[in-house]
Amino acid sequence: ASPDHSPLPAPTVHHDNRLDRLFIWLFSRKMARVVGQSTIQPGYEGFVALSQRIMEGRNAAEQQALVARVLQSLVPSPVLWLIRHLFSPGQRVCELNAWFATRLFEWLVGPCQVRQVEVPASPDQPSGWRRQRSGVHIEKCRYLEASGCVAMCINMCKLPTQRFFTEEFGIPLTLTPNFEDLRCEMVFGQPPPALASEAAYQQPCLAQQCRVAPPQPQPCPRVRY
Repeated sequence: ASPDHSPLPAPTVHHDNRLDRLFIWLFSRKMARVVGQSTIQPGYEGFVALSQRIMEGRNAAEQQALVARVLQSLVPSPVLWLIRHLFSPGQRVCELNAWFATRLFEWLVGPCQVRQVEVPASPDQPSGWRRQRSGVHIEKCRYLEASGCVAMCINMCKLPTQRFFTEEFGIPLTLTPNFEDLRCEMVFGQPPPALASEAAYQQPCLAQQCRVAPPQPQPCPRVRY
């Protein structure tokens, strides 16, 4: 089947408040330092442009490593150590992280809400699952809509964020994007699976938005190399 080139829907309009603009500026400043860029284009468009700059000339692993450096620069190492060693990833901790995510990341991903999910039982429960309010439902990911890029979603958001929370905070996290309607599900307390086992690994480029999408659908090459 040939790519769908039907007209794109009108982009979602976001009204950033002062706190949103502060977060956008802070993340953009950190990213600019990573790529050695002295000037920053203002607003969310500038943030996405910096993300695209990070992709240039770098493979998937290098992109993920640079984003990891940005995330680590936002939280002092002693704070990461304390969180990792003093807070076990139990139900309350996972639910608090979900709640904070809806407050702190809306500028990045758009409107989102806490949801009840099933996660693997805690270590003191040898088998089964437990239900808890540690899921975050993102209605329509702002970052994916603005970038229109499967690789940017996976290499610069999904994988670095999963690894940062799972390895640096010690709180398992899985992100599952839906490339058809741009929704995404975040589940704190769910260990992330290997990327090759997920549908995202087979996801073709978004033909309507991607400038380098091949004429025939095939898995996005920038996710694999």
